[in-house]
Amino acid sequence: METVNSGQIDDMQNPGRDLSEQIKAVTKEIHVRAENTQLMLSYQKGQITLPQYKLLLCSLYEIYKALEGEMDRNASHPGVAPIYFPQELARLETLERDLEHFFGQEWRKRVIIPAATHRYTQRLRKIGEGNPKLLVAHAYTRYLGDLSGGQVLGKITQKSIGLSSGEGLSFFSFPGVSSPNRFKQLYRSRMNSIELTKEERDGVLEEAIMAFELNIQVFNDLQKMLSVTEEAYGNQEKAETPATIPPSLSIVQLSLGICVALATVGMGIYVF
Repeated sequence: METVNSGQIDDMQNPGRDLSEQIKAVTKEIHVRAENTQLMLSYQKGQITLPQYKLLLCSLYEIYKALEGEMDRNASHPGVAPIYFPQELARLETLERDLEHFFGQEWRKRVIIPAATHRYTQRLRKIGEGNPKLLVAHAYTRYLGDLSGGQVLGKITQKSIGLSSGEGLSFFSFPGVSSPNRFKQLYRSRMNSIELTKEERDGVLEEAIMAFELNIQVFNDLQKMLSVTEEAYGNQEKAETPATIPPSLSIVQLSLGICVALATVGMGIYVF
């Protein structure tokens, strides 16, 4: 995982700069890396596929379950309370609706996630228990990123996949936020009000970089999973007649039967 030493942090921060500006500065380079992962490039080109989107939703559900669980548990903590906006920002219920739309009521038994997602959730739970002030780095990175790009990405997803009714796109909707720009200003103001020592601030900046690195790992693992399952599906199509492969079989369901193949690319699979 990419690390940043204290000297690099010092070079990018200024005592007079707000925390939100400092996070933006120290994550500029890794933000570009995240945007250039294969999964995000597919989005930028308007070429996101249904299998990609389903796998992404599965990982996002686990990530937000961990993040929002720790935010709820630490809601009164001085490092969390100023940025605690469950009515406006919570994504867990929206992801549950989307997953139920694609996988049915038993969706929890039918989806899988890669090891990188598990590592991400472990990190969130660790800092939630031991150092809640670091949660601001993940909350800021995730929520404001989703809020900023939600409308655009939602439209790209809807057009690419052909979701004419809008179902399966709840994740991109923030009904509790009437003006995204004004809300982002409020959020930045609140996070900038969190009292931090220099050591704590450095820790938050390093955690923001880690948040991007963890997201990059998730994107890459999802793409590896998709590539392996697509290859296996293609090989199975060659070996069997069309009548033996149910048309409704999803790429995620198929991947359950090829864990051995997934293991060859070094990915641990966690079923929930």
